[in-house]
Amino acid sequence: MKKILLPLVLLLAVVSCKDDDSASQDINYSKLPQQFPFTTLATQNGVNVINGGFGSGAAAHPTRKGEFYVITDRGPNTAYLNGIKFLVPDFTPTIMHFKINAEGNIEVIKYIKLKNPSGQPITGLPNPVGMGSTGEIAYGANGNLLGTDNYGLDSESIVAAADGTFWVSDEYGPHIVHYSAEGVEMERISPIGVNTGTRKLPAVFAKRRPNRGMEGMCMTPDGKMLVGTMQSTMYVPTKALATNTTLTRIVTFDLTTGQTKQYLYKQDGGASDSVCDITPISNTEFLVIERDGNFGSVGGVKKVYRISLNGASDVTGTDLTAVDGMKINGKTLEQSSWDEINAAGLKPVSKTLAVDLVAKLGYEHDKFEGIVYLGNNKLAVFNDDDFGVVDDGNGNPKTKILPKTGKQDKGTMYIVDIQ
Repeated sequence: MKKILLPLVLLLAVVSCKDDDSASQDINYSKLPQQFPFTTLATQNGVNVINGGFGSGAAAHPTRKGEFYVITDRGPNTAYLNGIKFLVPDFTPTIMHFKINAEGNIEVIKYIKLKNPSGQPITGLPNPVGMGSTGEIAYGANGNLLGTDNYGLDSESIVAAADGTFWVSDEYGPHIVHYSAEGVEMERISPIGVNTGTRKLPAVFAKRRPNRGMEGMCMTPDGKMLVGTMQSTMYVPTKALATNTTLTRIVTFDLTTGQTKQYLYKQDGGASDSVCDITPISNTEFLVIERDGNFGSVGGVKKVYRISLNGASDVTGTDLTAVDGMKINGKTLEQSSWDEINAAGLKPVSKTLAVDLVAKLGYEHDKFEGIVYLGNNKLAVFNDDDFGVVDDGNGNPKTKILPKTGKQDKGTMYIVDIQ
């Protein structure tokens, strides 16, 4: 197999910053953009795997300005046959803690590998049946069959709590996992029927579309509630019958009581588009990513919307164990048109455009997946670089090239003004 050099740096670019931004005070942006290197994690089957891949999710340090956390997903992979080829099967999803110092330089503070309750590093391999399985079959780089991991995670978002712990959501279960400051699993919250713990999400969330689970999650500023976004229309009741491809769901989880609520979100695009990360403005207002899968430089959609839960209908229903959730006239919400949903008196969350990154920045990346609200209408934006590789069409990796520059994609952070 041809060697593929994965990204060595995370770039930081700045757009329209002001020194008086209270969320960024004491940070000198004048010397940016700035680069810093990552270290090699592994070389397997001729593929050089670098400690890139950060940007699937992002969060600010809860108390220290200028410090951030970014997280990888399950590791470098490609589509293969009826499953996924894991180029580095023992890759461990990892959190990186970094800061922007007073001189405007970026410093890595710590890498935190995620671990199971016994303190052993987990992998990004799929879960077995009953533990949050997506039905995916895992293959190694040479096409050999791999096993599963009870604690495996395709991590897509991160929350840094005030007590030093982390909450992470993923594409499998979907799971919401609570990790200690050192990355050891403390609790795993999954849909009813998934055998991982006592506190649960409604059963309907197990019908998430494979590889499009809980893509975004944040904590409200009061620290009381987690808010998660499903990436795309769930297959409720089935893939064929889930015809409203602009409907996806937001779920809230009360950290004290375990109570959940659900809200509808109306996407601008269709089945191929994604609702990704979410970051709070207040306890009821948030910023949400909508994107397609194209590079921004070739007409891709990369937008952030300001949404509010105020006035939106809770569509949880009365039976949390119902695998199809609430119904309207015998049809699931995903089967129902927006006219039918409106006629039933159900209102989705309100939304207004906050920023179009392609129009604002000429944004070139494809996987715009992490956002952090900095206050004063400023937003930090992160992309997932896929470890600098993509599928060559035959299940093998090739270098992921940005069409605009002809260079390999790298994890990048931008600061941008929003409306």
